[in-house]
Amino acid sequence: MDLKTPGSGRTSYSRFESSIKKKLTARAPVASSPLVTRGQQLPTRSSAEEPRGRGACGAPRLLHAPAKAPALSLVASKLCVKKTDVRLAELKWRNTSRAAMRQKSVSRLLTIQKVGYSISESGGMKVCENTNCTWKECQKGTQDEFRAVTTTKFFIPLEPEVRLHVAGLRNDYYLNILDWNHENLLALALGSAAHIWNGRTLQGSECIDLNSSFKYISSLAWIKEGTCLAIGTSDGEVQLWDIETKKRLRNMFGHLSVVGALSWNHYILSSGSRLGSIHHHDVRVAQHHIGTLCQNKQGICSLKWSLTNRLLASGSSDGILNIWHSDPGVKVQSQPLKTIPHSSAVKAMNWCPWESKILATGGGMKDGILRVWDINHEKTIQCAATDSQICSLLWLPRTGELMTGQGLPGNQMIVWKYPTLISSSQLYGHKGRVLHVALSPDESRLFSVAADGTACVWKCH
Repeated sequence: MDLKTPGSGRTSYSRFESSIKKKLTARAPVASSPLVTRGQQLPTRSSAEEPRGRGACGAPRLLHAPAKAPALSLVASKLCVKKTDVRLAELKWRNTSRAAMRQKSVSRLLTIQKVGYSISESGGMKVCENTNCTWKECQKGTQDEFRAVTTTKFFIPLEPEVRLHVAGLRNDYYLNILDWNHENLLALALGSAAHIWNGRTLQGSECIDLNSSFKYISSLAWIKEGTCLAIGTSDGEVQLWDIETKKRLRNMFGHLSVVGALSWNHYILSSGSRLGSIHHHDVRVAQHHIGTLCQNKQGICSLKWSLTNRLLASGSSDGILNIWHSDPGVKVQSQPLKTIPHSSAVKAMNWCPWESKILATGGGMKDGILRVWDINHEKTIQCAATDSQICSLLWLPRTGELMTGQGLPGNQMIVWKYPTLISSSQLYGHKGRVLHVALSPDESRLFSVAADGTACVWKCH
């Protein structure tokens, strides 16, 4: 860059810079400032300020200036004369600051990820004590229960083995219309018909149709021994069908509303309705109705007998979980063994296959918490917040894990390590909430059905 000087031609910047240096070093520096600018800035006035005077040129100067001025070559070399240079210098500083901030942010992210991986790999329970944690519950102090063990491990979405379209599926959270039996038969209710597939080949074998335009199948459950399928209907009826002979064995009445849940205890079939009553049916005798339980005014949306058939768990739409003794001949006045309130509907529920007194429940839309209960002591072993409606739940005995079917925002299935309830994998294949999930008898495959009218088959790894 070249500059003009008065009375001469063009000169180089280096000569101009040298001239500036000489002029600056000839003046007394301002003791309070490392930078010397044109006009020589004065120090701030204080109560012990020295008297000021004027130089020959009228420029302000300090009296009693230091005898020896410090070297200013370094300062002068960095002095920006043109405004554009000043902007460039400021821009460089800002860019450096932004780069530092980005690096700091990445460092923090890597630190959080490292903590998350260490939790996943160790399999132990670790409570986050990082004050900079992004989890919103960390800043709220001690909670009544530990709502989540969060980890920033990134999941590789697993693809389903087979994807099916199912027509006529009711998008109803409170129904239980999918079951897979020990004979490898898969039953799914679509409207007024129950379709039966071969679980190995996924080839349709039978279809049980109510042949009705005003009622639908609201629940179904396979008996543990044989191929008898129990069907609950929207008008309060319970039917038994023998799939091998393709005949309806009997109709059982007693409910006055939708039968939303069914569960077998050998030859005792328990059914729950939306009026809050639970009936016990002995399917071997003519007078099948042998006992009644009245939970409350809200509807029964889940029923599960424990594997030892000694306890019956019932969940209702008003968030009440009741545990009942195995007494099929009970009367309406009987009281539950335990009552555990939830903040939302208890529809997703299942007993642990290898620990008889362990029960898992999933909260509805206002709750969204996966809980594992020790029924003996009526306390939670562990909890995990999903921030989503938990629509379905089952245990995976092969890996010792839990799986939940979720609603918005992900509409995915989440696999949880037990007992830590750390999420180990996620399965994405649906665009609607995963209403129902079932496990094959050999525990090698999963079948999921979602509100978007799709069904997926997954391999268990």
